[in-house]
Amino acid sequence: MRYSVNIPNFGDFADPRAVARVASAAEQAGWDALFLWDHVVHDKHQRRGKPFGDPWMLLTVAALATSRLRLGTLVTPVARRRPEQLARQVATLDSLSAGRVIFGAGLGGPIEDEFGSFGEPTDPVVLAERLDEGLDLLDRYWSGEAVNHHGRHHQVRDVTLLPATVQRPRPPVWIGGFWPHRRPMRRAARWDGVVPLFTTAGHGRVPSADDVRDLVAYIREHRADRAGEPFEVVLGGVSPSDPGKARDLIAPLAEAGATWWDERQLQTSDDLDRLTPVLRRVDQGPPGQRLPE
Repeated sequence: MRYSVNIPNFGDFADPRAVARVASAAEQAGWDALFLWDHVVHDKHQRRGKPFGDPWMLLTVAALATSRLRLGTLVTPVARRRPEQLARQVATLDSLSAGRVIFGAGLGGPIEDEFGSFGEPTDPVVLAERLDEGLDLLDRYWSGEAVNHHGRHHQVRDVTLLPATVQRPRPPVWIGGFWPHRRPMRRAARWDGVVPLFTTAGHGRVPSADDVRDLVAYIREHRADRAGEPFEVVLGGVSPSDPGKARDLIAPLAEAGATWWDERQLQTSDDLDRLTPVLRRVDQGPPGQRLPE
């Protein structure tokens, strides 16, 4: 198991200096990665009046404050981005961090607030098409080779974006989505990892080992032709402060197939976007310290 810290890109964490403090503390305390949300307004009613920071600028500061910590978004709504610009942002961060980027992608939401507020399409089918087409373009842009593309949503004529990413053939791509919805999981099976939420367990709540086992079985079924290749299953929630209880919580998830634990605040918690309680938890180190690899 590997262990990450998960924070939003609003509230206290709209300030790059706060993100740098969390990143530095996480590295010193033995965490493996720091992941940021990628939102522009999130829930407009719930977050009204909150400052938001650009996640790639925030991750740049985190990269400068660390030397080992993996860095990325969970998750970037590719359908809301221009793939060529996003490809440059990720490749630049990968260069700056000496190959420490993990790219998390998904549909994004809340759709009406995050997309509809700006006159963007809100049809999930259209957004899914743009997500898949965008992921394909990112993969090709990061290669450093010439790209020609004539798709439903994007047109590219003889473009080569250099430099290519430091990581070859590209940074790991993890896909978010809700289980038991099948389409996002089939999408994840085509890439390098899955970051599932569960209809039975929202952000910050821990899924059951049985649900995880079902998800992992479904992913493996759709990766039968790539069975020997690494694939990450990233679960998260609020872990107990007691090391023994934390191990008791996470061990069944690891046995069910989870490879990462992502430490999160409850989405409904007042501490979600506050620096002090997050730093307090980060300084305690990964839950239960470490399970055997």
